[in-house]
Amino acid sequence: MRSPVPTPSAPRRPGAAALAGIGHSVPPTDPAEASPHTFPDGGTWRTEIPSVEGPEALAAVLKESSRLDVPVHRISQGSGVWMLTDDEITEMVDACAERDVELCLFTGPRGTWDIGAATRTDSGGAGLRARGHDGLAGCVEDALRGTALGVRCLLIADEGVLWTLHRLRATGLLPADTTFKVSALIGPVNPAGYAVYEHLGADSLNIPSDLTLAHLSEIRRASRAPMDLYVESPDDLGGSIRMYEAAELIRRGAPLYLKFGLSKSPGIYPYGAHLREHTLATARERVRRGRLVLDLLARHGADGGMSPLGSRLPGELRRFPTPEGN
Repeated sequence: MRSPVPTPSAPRRPGAAALAGIGHSVPPTDPAEASPHTFPDGGTWRTEIPSVEGPEALAAVLKESSRLDVPVHRISQGSGVWMLTDDEITEMVDACAERDVELCLFTGPRGTWDIGAATRTDSGGAGLRARGHDGLAGCVEDALRGTALGVRCLLIADEGVLWTLHRLRATGLLPADTTFKVSALIGPVNPAGYAVYEHLGADSLNIPSDLTLAHLSEIRRASRAPMDLYVESPDDLGGSIRMYEAAELIRRGAPLYLKFGLSKSPGIYPYGAHLREHTLATARERVRRGRLVLDLLARHGADGGMSPLGSRLPGELRRFPTPEGN
């Protein structure tokens, strides 16, 4: 893997010299808007490959990341713990441990897959949230099963599930080093909402990819919890492609996970063998998209500041007091 290059005081802005040469002024960058926060290792950004739905897709991602020299800090999966056998989870845990990559699996039942008709209306109803006690309990069951098999990062799409799992972590019923990642499908869109998720136990939060750079700066005034952001988002999340903004997304949003998603690609959740060829092809292409982003950062002199590979913890965050007193 390439070693991080020290970040210059001001990364080169795309096309700036050529535009200046023909008298086209470039808007100034306000250095006061840079995020003051970092990961505990001192890095400002990490990488994530999402939608890695099983051991075979994971093997394809790891092979492609070696071939294209794409450093990977986190692998995430979207179908859920309950869509994998114990053997499959164990295989994924072992493969990620061998490469010192964090594995993040989705928890429990979600509203968009159950019998609730409101999720299929134009309003979307309650979306992915866990419906009723059984939905909540299913997420808890997935968390207990996943962590018992060695998973140490759980993806969550419900505020009640987040708070419940945080309480279980605080009391020791889940391992203390388990981290909770908030899904893009319920990601907060304002500073107050972002801070609330941090207090509920979130260790990183996937904000929607259509937030502006100013929105990132506003959030950073309210919270230092790590941000996850699709540099390219799936079509059902807007299909945004923000590769040319990567350097500024890091500057405004640090500490930040750069997520390499894929637009113009059919959904694969819940994954099964009937989607195998498409899933493997898109897994490899997500890694290639990552290489394109890293190349852009390098060309603009903004590829310094990456966290060391193997880094996964978020640092000290603020939490609401739990009823158990932790």
